[in-house]
Amino acid sequence: MIAVEVGPKVEGESRARRSPQSVNALTERPIDGIDTVWDIVQYAAREHGTKPAMGWRDVVKIVEEEKEVKKVHAGKETTEKRTWKYFQLGDPKFLSYLEAQEAISEMSRALVDLGITQNDIVNIYAQTSISWQLVSFSCCTIGTPIATAYDSLGESGLQHSLNEPGCVAIFTNADLLPVVQKVAANVPSLRLVIYDGDAKADYIDKIRGSKEGIKVLSIDELRAHGKTVSKDVLEARKPKSEDTACIMYTSGTTGAPKGVVITHRNLIATVGAVYKHLGQHFKEGDLYLAYLPLAHILEFVIELSFYFVGLTLGFGRVKTLTDQSVRNCVGDIRAYRPNILVGVPAVFEMIRKGIVHRLNSGGKVKKGIFNAALSVKKADIPGLAQLADSTVFAQVKAATGGRLRIAMCGGAALSHETQEFLHLALVTMLQGYGMTETCGMCAVLLPEGFRFDSVGHIMPSVEVKLKDVPDAGYFHTNNPPQGEILIRGPSVIKGYFKRDDLNTDPAIFADDGWLRTGDVGQFNDDGSLTIIDRIKNLVKLSGGEYIALERLESIYKGCNLVSNLCVHASQDAKQPIAIIIPHEAHLRHVLDENSIDGVNPHDDFKILCHNPKVKEMLLKECNTVGKKAGFKPMELLEAVVLTADEWTPESGLVTAAQKVQRKKVAEKFSAEINVGSIHISKRSEAG
Repeated sequence: MIAVEVGPKVEGESRARRSPQSVNALTERPIDGIDTVWDIVQYAAREHGTKPAMGWRDVVKIVEEEKEVKKVHAGKETTEKRTWKYFQLGDPKFLSYLEAQEAISEMSRALVDLGITQNDIVNIYAQTSISWQLVSFSCCTIGTPIATAYDSLGESGLQHSLNEPGCVAIFTNADLLPVVQKVAANVPSLRLVIYDGDAKADYIDKIRGSKEGIKVLSIDELRAHGKTVSKDVLEARKPKSEDTACIMYTSGTTGAPKGVVITHRNLIATVGAVYKHLGQHFKEGDLYLAYLPLAHILEFVIELSFYFVGLTLGFGRVKTLTDQSVRNCVGDIRAYRPNILVGVPAVFEMIRKGIVHRLNSGGKVKKGIFNAALSVKKADIPGLAQLADSTVFAQVKAATGGRLRIAMCGGAALSHETQEFLHLALVTMLQGYGMTETCGMCAVLLPEGFRFDSVGHIMPSVEVKLKDVPDAGYFHTNNPPQGEILIRGPSVIKGYFKRDDLNTDPAIFADDGWLRTGDVGQFNDDGSLTIIDRIKNLVKLSGGEYIALERLESIYKGCNLVSNLCVHASQDAKQPIAIIIPHEAHLRHVLDENSIDGVNPHDDFKILCHNPKVKEMLLKECNTVGKKAGFKPMELLEAVVLTADEWTPESGLVTAAQKVQRKKVAEKFSAEINVGSIHISKRSEAG
C-alpha cells in the first residue's frame, strides 16, 4: 500500500503522505451517521443485537501458597517462607450488545439524576474490566468527559489526577478504595464515589465520613438507581462531535503527566481509520482479549473500534493471562481463546522468553526439533512449513487457545528477533505506531504488506511528513527519506488540559495543525514507516557521532538473557553501557550448561548479578546480538550493570505503560555507572 504524496513542498521537509484510501479527504468517521461515542453505542446495539459484546470472569476465590525462598547474605544461606496469592477464576460470562446498551442507559440515567452535568468530569481509576467500559460509555452518553488514571497510581498521583480536572465523581475497584479513602478529603470537588467488587464497610464508612455530602455507591446500586429514572432525561444530554470525551493523562516519561484533551470527533475519526485500514481482517465471531490498561490510548481506541465492528471483548488481567498465574482453572488466554491480541513489547518479550524457557526445560532434542522447524518456516519450504505449523508449533499455539490469528504490538519498538520468532512460531505479528496526542493513529502494519522493522502503513485519518534534523544527519533528502515525524488530521488533538504553555509551543504544535512528535522516522520504499529513535534520546558520543538509545534497546532486548534494560550514554563516552535486569531462568540455564570458573549457577540471584564473570558473559551475549543486527562499533556496549530487582511503576523506574524512565534509572544506578566508567577508563589507559 504505497503512500501518496499530497500538498505543497516546504523547505526542510518532505511533502505530506497519505494512505491511498484517503488521498482526496482524510477519514473522519467509519460510516455516515456516526459522529460520537453515543452513536457507536446505539449503532452497535442495533447492528449486533444479541451477539456477545463483553465477557468477564468472576473471582471464585483467592488461593494462597506458602513457599520457601533461599537467600544468601554475607556468605550465609538462609531460608524464609513467603506467601503467594493466586486467583481462581470462573468460566467466562457475557453481556450481549443489547444488554450492554441497557446497562449503559441505566448508569447514564443515574448519573444525570445524581447531578452529574456536561460541565463535570468523572475520573476512572480502575483496572481494565467490563465495568470500566460501561462507566466510560455511560459518561459519553450524557456528554460528560472522563479523566483517566492508571490503577497503579499511588495517593499523590491519584490526588493530582482528581484535583487538576476538578473531578466531581470517581469510579474505582473495591481493592483501590483504601487509596481513594486517603485522598477524598483533599479533593474539594469530589462528591460521588462508585465502585465495583466486594468492598469492606470500613473503607466505605471512612470515605463517607471524610467530607459532608459525599455519596458512595456500588455499581449495582448505581444501576438500580438508574432504573427508577425516566429515559427521557437522556435526550437533552446527547454529546456533540466537538465535545470533550476524555482527558487522558499520559504516563509521563519526562515529567508530570499531561492531560490530553480528546474529543468525540478525534475518537470517531480513529474508529473510522481502524475500520478502513484493518476491517477486512476482522471475521464474524472474532474475540479480542482485553487486558492492557484502558488508561492507555492503545487499548482505549482498540476496544472502541472493535465495539463498533461487533467483535467480542473478553476482559482479562495481566496477572491471570497464563495458566501459571492462576490456580484450579486455566488462564485468561486459554479461557477466552482469542483471535486477536494486542500488547506492548514487554508482553511479547515475556511470551517469547516463556516459550524458550519451556524449550530449555524440555531437553536438547526437543529444542533442536523446534529450531529446525523455525528454519523451515523461515525458508518457507512448501509442504514442510505447513507441517511445522501443524506439528511442532501446534503446542505453542494451543497455549494461546489455538485460535490466535493476529497480534499487534504498540507503545514502543519490538525487537526484530522477538517479532520474527513469534511471527514464525505463533501468529502474524504486526506493529503499530501512534501517540496519545494522535489517538494512537499514525501507522499500522498490514498482514498483506508484512515486513520486519516497520511500524506500518499510514492510517487513513492522518497525513504524515518528515522534518529535517540537521544536527543528527537526518534529512528528508536522504535515501531513504528521514526526519522528525509530523502528523496532522482529525485524529490529532488540539491541546492539553490547562496547559496553555504547551498549547502555544511551536516545538509541539507547529503551523497549520501539524503535531511534532519528537520521534525520528524514515519512509520505506513500500510506503511504510520505520521509527529510528526519539530526538531527545539521540546522544552524541565523544567521537562526535550520534547513537539512538531507543533503537539500541529494542535490539538488545532480543537477547534471551535480558528481561529488561536501559541503555545509557554520556557525551564523554566512546560507547554506551546498559543497565540490565537479567532473565533469571535463562541465565541459570546457560550457567548450568556452560561451567564458568568462580560462578555457582545456584547462587542467590543478587549474588549472580554482582559477579564480574556473569557481567562479562551478559556483555558478550548482548554484543553478539548487536553485531548480528549490524551495529557499528560505537553502538556496541562497553559495559553492563546488572540488577536483580524488577522495575515497577511504584518504584518510579518505569511508567504505568511500562516505558523505562531513563533519567530515573540513571539516577538510581549512578554509583554503579560511575564505577563501570572508571573500570572502562582504566582498561583504556592500560591498552
